[in-house]
Amino acid sequence: MSRYAIVIERAGANSSAFVPDLPGCVATGATREEAEYSIREAIALHLEGLRADGAVVPEPTSTVTTIDAT
Repeated sequence: MSRYAIVIERAGANSSAFVPDLPGCVATGATREEAEYSIREAIALHLEGLRADGAVVPEPTSTVTTIDAT
């Protein structure tokens, strides 16, 4: 099992999510929680599609951290 970094952003009244290591793998939801649930499903479908096409499944390389800005 691989662990992919995800980014969740506020998008107006909704939330959107994407996976830096899986270009084109995106999802949205009315809340952060819904976006997170949807991106989990999107990742599974994305990886399934890559495998079905015989494509290389990208290894996770992105990392996430936060910093305090002044």
